[in-house]
Amino acid sequence: MSENGKAVVPRHVAIVMDGNGRWAKKRFLPRFFGHKQGVDALVRVVQACIDREIEYLTVFAFSSENWKRPSDEVSGLMGLVLAAVSRYLARMGDMGVRIRIVGDRDAVSDKLRNAWNEAEAATAHNSKLTLNVAFNYGGRWDIVQAAKAAIKAGVPPEELSEARLGEFMAMSYAPDPDLFIRTGGEVRISNFMLWQVAYTEFVFSDCLWPEFGEAQLDAAIEAFRERDRRFGGVKEAAPALAGA
Repeated sequence: MSENGKAVVPRHVAIVMDGNGRWAKKRFLPRFFGHKQGVDALVRVVQACIDREIEYLTVFAFSSENWKRPSDEVSGLMGLVLAAVSRYLARMGDMGVRIRIVGDRDAVSDKLRNAWNEAEAATAHNSKLTLNVAFNYGGRWDIVQAAKAAIKAGVPPEELSEARLGEFMAMSYAPDPDLFIRTGGEVRISNFMLWQVAYTEFVFSDCLWPEFGEAQLDAAIEAFRERDRRFGGVKEAAPALAGA
């Protein structure tokens, strides 16, 4: 897949960063260490996306179902997010990354919510890459909150089309993902961006997220380039050559 002789890259990549716990278990380490390595992997992938001129990267950091995990792991994840914001915020800003947090913020602490607000405000002027961090997010939650927002806005039922409802989705500012990557060997969506991935190309990788890097990203992009994207339509056959 190419345009004007230039290899096409997806405009928007979505990633389920799976396998942190298993990475740690293989090394006889607590699961927290896997999540810590996962943050380092994310920074690598952010830089790789910038280098490849990808405009949007959305990562599934914490799902609305992850609250069911052991309390010490959830607490560690919350602390890790705060530490990551403190450690990497300036670096992300210097890289030209705009950070946007997507999800239900009501269940998190004021301290964490304030850190998110700071990260979003500090990077709002950046335009090289928009990094959407889906935290306490679920695809079904997103659809429900969009429906509630549409009702609150007074949208009449007869005017509620797909396009109109789409205006109320949590990531209405971004195009739908072109490429969806899930690491860790699992082959499911896990309630991530259910509305937005209707015509997204899927790549499932056995690589555990802490080990994911440029090579794995390039392999996924190459798989994306080989797909014939018709969006439900049929491409017309090329016209026959004269005299053929």
